[in-house]
Amino acid sequence: MKHRSHPEIIKRLKRAHGHLAGVLAMFEQDRPCLDLAQQLHAVENAVSNAKRELIHDHIEHCLDGPQPDAAMALSELRQLAKYL
Repeated sequence: MKHRSHPEIIKRLKRAHGHLAGVLAMFEQDRPCLDLAQQLHAVENAVSNAKRELIHDHIEHCLDGPQPDAAMALSELRQLAKYL
């Protein structure tokens, strides 16, 4: 099921993908470790933010509101929580 946030998440992940490619190039150029760590941290944050947006969107659109099976919705929420 595609949510309205998916296109924005795709954009974020594509930017992170490009950023990661840049970090790989930095490794090949023997850039200083501090620069590498800083850029890896930025990539990690970008991916983490995309994941968080996906999970929040799913909770809002798939688990909020009337549920045919509340126990199943609660189980899914518990499974999602481990990824936050």
